[in-house]
Amino acid sequence: MEGMIRCSVNHVPLSPISFLKRSAIVYRERVAVVYGHVEFNWGETLERCTRLASAITQLGISRGDVGCCIGPKYSSNV
Repeated sequence: MEGMIRCSVNHVPLSPISFLKRSAIVYRERVAVVYGHVEFNWGETLERCTRLASAITQLGISRGDVGCCIGPKYSSNV
């Protein structure tokens, strides 16, 4: 969009969270993750991420805390 002035109509910066939410709205049934024969669409990906975030919050982990996840690269971990 060379020469175009940025405004709320043509430019909205996306964070990872807003990207995920927007993708789940716009592309709900389209494939987001493929691992072998397992596929998740954007709606399922948002749901899984939301459940994970909720579980982390229930453990008492909050913004500013540091953590890590060490594990094999399986579709259940994506």
